[in-house]
Amino acid sequence: MTVESTRQALEVPTRAPLGAHHDGSGASFALFSSVAEAVELCTFDESGEETRWGLGQGDGFVWQGYLPDVRPGQRYGYRVHGPWDPSSGVRCNPAKLLLDPYGRAVAGAVQWHPAVFGHAPDDPNRADETDSAPYVPRSLLVAGDVDSGDDHRPARPMADSIFYEIHVKGFTKRHPDVPEGLRGTYAGLAHPAAVSHLKRLGVTSVELLPVHQFVHDAALVQRGLRNYWGYQSIGYFAPHNEYSSVGDAGGQVDEFRGMVRALHAADLEVILDVVFNHTAEGSEWGPTLCFRGIDNTAYYRLAEDRSHYVDDTGCGNTVDLHQPQALRLVMDSLRYWVQEMHVDGFRFDLAASLGRSASDFDQYSSFLEAIGQDPVISQVKLIAEPWDIGWGGYDLGQFPAGWSEWNGKYRDTVRDFWRGTEGTLPDFATRISGSRDLFGHGGRRPTASVNIVTVHDGFTLADLVSFNGKHNEANGEDNRDGTDDNRSWNCGVEGPTEDPAVLELRARQRRNFIAMLMLSEGVPLLLGGDEYARSQGGNNNAYCQDNEVTWFDWGAAAQHGDLVDFTARLCRLREQHPVFRRRQFFHGTPAPETTRDDLDWYRPDGLGMTPPDWNASFARAVTMAMSGATGDQTRADDPFLLMINAWWEPLEFTVPDPLRDLRWRVEIDTEHPDAAGRAVDPSTPVTLTGRSLVLLRSPGPAAAS
Repeated sequence: MTVESTRQALEVPTRAPLGAHHDGSGASFALFSSVAEAVELCTFDESGEETRWGLGQGDGFVWQGYLPDVRPGQRYGYRVHGPWDPSSGVRCNPAKLLLDPYGRAVAGAVQWHPAVFGHAPDDPNRADETDSAPYVPRSLLVAGDVDSGDDHRPARPMADSIFYEIHVKGFTKRHPDVPEGLRGTYAGLAHPAAVSHLKRLGVTSVELLPVHQFVHDAALVQRGLRNYWGYQSIGYFAPHNEYSSVGDAGGQVDEFRGMVRALHAADLEVILDVVFNHTAEGSEWGPTLCFRGIDNTAYYRLAEDRSHYVDDTGCGNTVDLHQPQALRLVMDSLRYWVQEMHVDGFRFDLAASLGRSASDFDQYSSFLEAIGQDPVISQVKLIAEPWDIGWGGYDLGQFPAGWSEWNGKYRDTVRDFWRGTEGTLPDFATRISGSRDLFGHGGRRPTASVNIVTVHDGFTLADLVSFNGKHNEANGEDNRDGTDDNRSWNCGVEGPTEDPAVLELRARQRRNFIAMLMLSEGVPLLLGGDEYARSQGGNNNAYCQDNEVTWFDWGAAAQHGDLVDFTARLCRLREQHPVFRRRQFFHGTPAPETTRDDLDWYRPDGLGMTPPDWNASFARAVTMAMSGATGDQTRADDPFLLMINAWWEPLEFTVPDPLRDLRWRVEIDTEHPDAAGRAVDPSTPVTLTGRSLVLLRSPGPAAAS
């Protein structure tokens, strides 16, 4: 398919890297397309007038050219001439202006006019020839020199990490101490007022919801909503322009780098949530913004009927990482964010889809093999969301060594245990001791488990203990969206209440969950705002709520300062005691040169747990005894006793006989959060109120021994 155009031919360099690269005098432009018959570089002046330049074809289906005298800030796009043949999977349409897949910055946003679709409104297999340029964003040429300044990476070991999941905009949008013009931006997150909260908590890494350039879905815009979470990526090299305090003329790149430098200066790492499993172009009914019009078959998995897409993501399409160009794009993007933007790692959304072979998940897939062999990417933190919606898409525990995974079984089991579900004690003990059943193979360690109780997708912690069911009416989907498997418990009343008994129980349950998260083996991930009881009003799918529903309420943070302090104390306890950050799994046997097992389990009465004790349906209480052995003799720690009572009645716990020669004191008490430091007589039972836990530490032998 062709359209009439006037274009000037550009000088064709011998070899140009993909994307647009400024050398001080001009810029090279290069685009991969194995199906193109011609490619036009389209530049736009300040008035929006378009000039078209013909690119020459180099080796390996790369179309390239050199444009002299062009400067950073130049807006551009591509038009790809070639066949329109949806039945064979090819959808070239030069009427559609396309973003550069390697573009470092994006100006503007999609305007939902019919022209942004490559197909006719009533038929996805018939081309639409209306020019889309007035309604789509532009790629931006950025300066080639990278000034990293005095940036230094914290390079924190995975075992010593505490992740804190936040949204760039939502974290500071309502922060009273961040200047108004910086709120909700990269610069806002870098502001000392924002950083001070992170330092007060003691977390080590901020895990940012997607910051790749993304699109607000047409259906959401029509309902007056927005794609708040950002899981509709369209530019894998470009920081999302709406999070920039200086606008979208290219300054977003330096502002993002400045944010990373500021967080690194505070010894905080930056982890990006990346969405390589699908793009914002959706199904065959979606818009043509980039990849579809450039080389549809090189980027997407197509069904047997190649006019349709394989959808293992629930978003209309699936990126095909068995195609060399798609894999190259992802690897180049990851290296760019590490080497030039200085981020410290990635959390991969729906990572099971990235590891699929022709159908099933394969830990030796092209993507996982490429990651493992890459000298740059393999050295940063790699975290998988180990599932997708495709056949056999729940692959928890199946990723190779070097990867960590969001542990959905930890989340489900810990939630069930604390809400009182029968028969959960054995699995609960397995989860909090490191999930060896899932990760104890293939050279993996407890750090393979990223322990989660709440994340962006689902209830906040405050809502987990306040609602039995979701309340997503504001999303405009008649409360049909979002999971119904919340494993939540409202503590007796649905939603807000003034009942002091219910409020006290909810507060204790919040402390139980936070304490459990920080005291479990593995790596904790805390959902931002859980430390001050942030609520979304029972909305467990607030992906489209770019408003006060999701933005941090810093007034509530001040109101719940006691919970913030409680969370901070746990973070520092974890930092100070390596027994909670083990590099090796527990063995249940004595460590070298010791007489006590590294881990033992006891009944509340101090007797050792037996199989009938574990299997009793009513079992909801246990003592976890850690000798202080860490698997590393250079990092030995104090002994700890973790007494856990998920029963709704008070229970007496007895210090086990083998441990009565030690003196004990309270480190954490979720019923009495101010009781830290209180001495405990090992010969006297410790009473735990219903649904509470107590952590005891022994700093040395008992005085009488």
